[in-house]
Amino acid sequence: MSDTNTTDFSNPSTFILLGIPGLEAAYIWISIPFCAMYAIAMLGNFTILFIVKREPSLHEPMYYFLCMLAVTDLVMSTSTVPKLLSIFWFNSREISFTGCLTQMYFVLSFSDMESGILVAMAFDRYVAICHPLRHSTILTNSVVAKIGLAVVLRSGILTLPYPILARRWPYCRTNIIPDSYCGHTSVVNLACADIRISSYYGLFELFSVIGMDVFFITVSYTQILRAIFRLPTKDARLKTFGTCISHLCAILALYVPDFFSSLMYRFGHNVPLHLQVLIDSVYLLVPPVLHPIIYGVRTKQIRGRLLQLFTLKET
Repeated sequence: MSDTNTTDFSNPSTFILLGIPGLEAAYIWISIPFCAMYAIAMLGNFTILFIVKREPSLHEPMYYFLCMLAVTDLVMSTSTVPKLLSIFWFNSREISFTGCLTQMYFVLSFSDMESGILVAMAFDRYVAICHPLRHSTILTNSVVAKIGLAVVLRSGILTLPYPILARRWPYCRTNIIPDSYCGHTSVVNLACADIRISSYYGLFELFSVIGMDVFFITVSYTQILRAIFRLPTKDARLKTFGTCISHLCAILALYVPDFFSSLMYRFGHNVPLHLQVLIDSVYLLVPPVLHPIIYGVRTKQIRGRLLQLFTLKET
C-alpha cells in the first residue's frame, strides 16, 4: 500500500482516508459520540417516518415535506458515518476511486436537497399563514410530489459536475486524503492540474442553490411576519408564529454549522487540521440529529403520537 501512496499515478484505484489526523490514539473514545449521534439520527428519523405513515391526521403537506427531510437526513448520515466508524474501529482507511466520488456526490447532492426541502417547508408555512383558506387547494398531493421531484432533480443535476470534473483530473502526487470522508475540496486539492474550473463551479453552485434558497426563505418569512403583525391580538400573533418555530430551528440547524464550516475552511488557516476535520465531520451529523428532535419536541401532533406509542407499549 505504501508504494501506491508515493509513486506517480494518474488514476488511482483507491484513496486512503486518514480519518482525523493527529487524534489516532483517541479513535475509540471519539467513536462513542459519533456512534451515539448516528444512532439518534437513525432512530429519530425512522420514528418520524413511522409516525407520519401510521397517523392519517398527519397526511398533510407539512408532514410530507418533513418525511422528505427525514429521508434526506438518513441518506446524508449513512453516506459518511459508517465509513468513519470503520476507520475508528477497524483502521479501514481505503475507499475505491469510484466509491470516493460516489460519496462526494451523495454528500453534496443531499446537502442541497435538505436546503431545497426547507424552502418547500417555508412555502408551506407562507401559504398556511397568508392564505389559510386556500392552503388545501394550493398544496395538493400532486403539487407536493412535484415540488419534491423538482428539489431532487435540481440537486441531482447541479451537483453532478463535481464528480465528473474530479474524475477528469490526474492525481499524480498522492492518494492520501487528510479527511474523514471524500469532501470535494479534499479530493480535488490532490490533483496535479489546474482545478480553477472546479472552484468556479463550486462558487456558481453555492450562489445558485444556497443563495437562492436563503433568498426565497427570507422572502417567505418577510410575508409571514407581515401577516402575523396584522393579527389583532398578541395571543393570536404568538400562536401563529409558534407554528413556524420548528421550521426556523431546522433552518438554523442546517445553515449555521454550514456557515461556520465554510468560514473555517476559507479563513481558518491557523486552525489545526485535526480540529477542522473534527468540526466538519460533526457538522454532517448535526442536522440529521437535531431535525427529528426539533420536530418531535415542538410539533404537538408528533409528540402526542409518540407518547401514545410509548403508553401502549407500557400497557
